[in-house]
Amino acid sequence: MQNTRAPSSSGLGLWLLKPATRVRIPSGLRMVNLVQVLPAFVLTALLLAIVPGQTVAMILRQAIIGGTKTAYTTLLGTSTALIFWGAASAIGLSQIFARSQTAYTALRYAGVAFLTFLALQTLWTLRHEFGKFDYQGSAKTGLGPAFRLGLLTNLTNVKAAVFAVAFIPQFVPRDFNLGWGIFLLSIVQALTSASWYSFLISIIGRATTILARPKVRRGLTAFSALGILFLAATLLLTSPR
Repeated sequence: MQNTRAPSSSGLGLWLLKPATRVRIPSGLRMVNLVQVLPAFVLTALLLAIVPGQTVAMILRQAIIGGTKTAYTTLLGTSTALIFWGAASAIGLSQIFARSQTAYTALRYAGVAFLTFLALQTLWTLRHEFGKFDYQGSAKTGLGPAFRLGLLTNLTNVKAAVFAVAFIPQFVPRDFNLGWGIFLLSIVQALTSASWYSFLISIIGRATTILARPKVRRGLTAFSALGILFLAATLLLTSPR
């Protein structure tokens, strides 16, 4: 059987993108195995999107202040960033997995530690009136500025990075090429997140009055912290791929 693991050469990016010579995109049973993990993966990706954080706060601000067109343009930027994280993870982790399981284990524990720190930091913001969700301020309008805001927000989003690096590989079946699996699932994650945020944007007009209440935003902050802690615990207890 042909070995589809990463080659030892430095041309890993070319290896991932040349199915004719290096990679056969899995079909048949192997593709079925990937499809079978989709329900669990979509549910996990949806949980990540539902947990309030910097992306949710930014999209709400864009929708409330800039309007739905601005919000959807921003959403396109956040989705692009998720796919970028997935591509970066596919290229980097294919090499890490091929050479050192210990290195990946260390990376996983670092992700757990950072998520725990982020959760505690989020809880600390409860001392403010609005918690973490103070969306007052100006919106970035116009196609370019709105897209860049969404892109940069998720490129600097620790949750998005940890999910791409530590969570997504756990869902790739063992008999499926790791690089392609991570990349394809990152696209699924982007579509899942976009669906949830589109729902939020569609109801924002009716939700504005509720979100204006300090108690509601403090509650969202507390829920965000608990959700991040749950993700950290899940990552800690997940068996290595």
